[in-house]
Amino acid sequence: MTTATAARTDDRIQRDVLDELAWDAQVRETDIGVSVHDGVVTLTGSVDGAAHGWAAVRSAQRVRGVRAVADEIEVRPPGPVDITDGDLAIAASRALEWNSFVPAERLDLTVSDGWLMLRGEVEFGWQRRTAERELRRLRGVRGVTNLVEVRPATRPDTDRIRCDVQRALLRGIGTERVTVQVRDDTVTLSGVVRSWSEREEAERVAWSAEGVCTVRDELVVGDG
Repeated sequence: MTTATAARTDDRIQRDVLDELAWDAQVRETDIGVSVHDGVVTLTGSVDGAAHGWAAVRSAQRVRGVRAVADEIEVRPPGPVDITDGDLAIAASRALEWNSFVPAERLDLTVSDGWLMLRGEVEFGWQRRTAERELRRLRGVRGVTNLVEVRPATRPDTDRIRCDVQRALLRGIGTERVTVQVRDDTVTLSGVVRSWSEREEAERVAWSAEGVCTVRDELVVGDG
């Protein structure tokens, strides 16, 4: 029997991605080109800020049948640049300081030609991801390089991490098709999930576990 996912052709996925881009108010769909091959979506074109490019990628990831997204979108600010690196540095620093989940005092930020580089140390992987997400939303940002290191306060208990992540995955996405392996402070996720959103959620869960420094996502988006 043919599954719903297998029946979705590249042409159907392409039309759905274009419709999703048009639906998402955060994306200027006329600037984005979409091609699909074997379920892999390639996005091309240009946007006026990293936030719009990131929104376009997430729009494509939401579409059923998408196995991966190749982001080839260029960030090209329109007209004269009215935001200096100094302005952007101030805005980025304030964004991190105002987020109560980010230890801004442990982070170092530099800006060059609209590109932000983030360094420092945090205790949890989700703090690293949250800091980057805050910066990508800022107007004038061309891109973000995240060099923040995750250094847990306590020595990781590999058995506890594996059990906790497995239970959280079962509670959240309700699947036993994901295998969780833990070695030292690294979690490796393998197996099959039903959608890109499930893959993203599985990675988020792994990063949320106490004591985790690295997450290796080897999950495959397969049949529902």
